[in-house]
Amino acid sequence: SAGLLENCTGCILCSEDNGCITCHHRLFLLIWRDGIRQYGMCVHTCPPGYFGVRGLEVNRCTKCRSPSCESCFSRDFCMKCKDKFYLYKGQCFRQCPPSTAAQPGTRECQETCEPGPWSEWSACTHESRTCGCKWGVETRVREVPEAAREEGAACPVLQESRRCRMKKHCPGGEHRVG
Repeated sequence: SAGLLENCTGCILCSEDNGCITCHHRLFLLIWRDGIRQYGMCVHTCPPGYFGVRGLEVNRCTKCRSPSCESCFSRDFCMKCKDKFYLYKGQCFRQCPPSTAAQPGTRECQETCEPGPWSEWSACTHESRTCGCKWGVETRVREVPEAAREEGAACPVLQESRRCRMKKHCPGGEHRVG
């Protein structure tokens, strides 16, 4: 029948009841169920929710394990989540786990950066000297744990500077030419 031939595109072996059973070597066999019936179809690329597995005998489209996964690299590693879900380390979540923040543009959870405490303010300096004119600059920093740096987390400000009053004049004083 015309319907049967339509369902058997790319097939080497085709069943009237179940569609494709074996595909040409470059195509993937996609099998889906409708109630108790099973249908096969030969496709160039696997549809959303499936990933391709190449084998010696047959290339198959295998369903992603998570129903919230739109595309996956393997059965248990998601690469893109369906709407209303966020991706974090290959899994889909309705809300990002603790110590992560949702990135609306990519729908991914990103590690948050929790820097350590601020250091003491540095000495007040002006042009690398701790003596001289009235105003200088002092700075302080805070460190980021190694794990947060490795994850590529978005960190808040890690260094601050502020104006400060110099406490002493340089030896010899300031000479005015005049």
